[in-house]
Amino acid sequence: MKQAYKNILLSIEKEELNVSRSKKNAIDEAYHMVSFLDRTLSELKVQINQRGFESIIDEIIFFKRVKPEILGRLIFYNKVVKIEAYSPTNNELIEPYYNEHIKQLNKDYKKNISCTDFYSYYRTGRSDKDEYYYRLGNINYFDGVDSFFFEVDREFSTYYDYKVAQIKAYDLYHSYLSGKFNRIEPSDNDSFDINEDAEFSWTDSKNALIELIYALHISRSVSNGRAGIRKISQMFEDIFEVSLGDIHHAFYQMKFRAGQRARYLNFLKHSLEQYMDNDL
Repeated sequence: MKQAYKNILLSIEKEELNVSRSKKNAIDEAYHMVSFLDRTLSELKVQINQRGFESIIDEIIFFKRVKPEILGRLIFYNKVVKIEAYSPTNNELIEPYYNEHIKQLNKDYKKNISCTDFYSYYRTGRSDKDEYYYRLGNINYFDGVDSFFFEVDREFSTYYDYKVAQIKAYDLYHSYLSGKFNRIEPSDNDSFDINEDAEFSWTDSKNALIELIYALHISRSVSNGRAGIRKISQMFEDIFEVSLGDIHHAFYQMKFRAGQRARYLNFLKHSLEQYMDNDL
């Protein structure tokens, strides 16, 4: 089942790439993905109801990683449809419009998500309570639950899989809104304006920094992989006093560029080895 889940997530990434390459506008792209993801979830629901899970581990993996990844994207693209449908056409009003949405998003996030014990559990990468959080039927009504849970299919939801989906949707939505203030996608030659007053300045391209951030995250070199992409990117943005914009979209572009895809990492490797050779 693990390979089947992996194939599902890969198919979603492929669909996102195909849509991003199309000539559709933002609303049509989001509509397409909402339809695709909703259909994917419905098909999975039928499969789960018919076959069940092979093991407890399989059940936990599904509700901890697979379903939230799909549902989180579905929530995100649905938000994109709503925000773009009412986006102003007056250029002077665009920045305040998206700024207001970022403020409201951060406010809702602090009120409904980040202040919970589960949020701390999830963000720190713990797994000791996974059987409680990610198995069907384990609901503690004494702590109180959000009203939405009484309307969902109890055979296809653990309550907390939706919580994970909300977190994932927030990360995507925050990156999307932030990218609205940096609409030009970073090319390999796109560098930052150097701030002479900054203690540290990044003097290579934006893509180079994004490549490094993803490498640190995927290799689990920062906090054993518990730190998410957004947090690592924010750390680098704070250090170098820069804005990276929508790093997720930039990374997907890098994945399918011609020639060496990890150009900056290859450059670092070559530079270090050359220095080692010269220092002998």
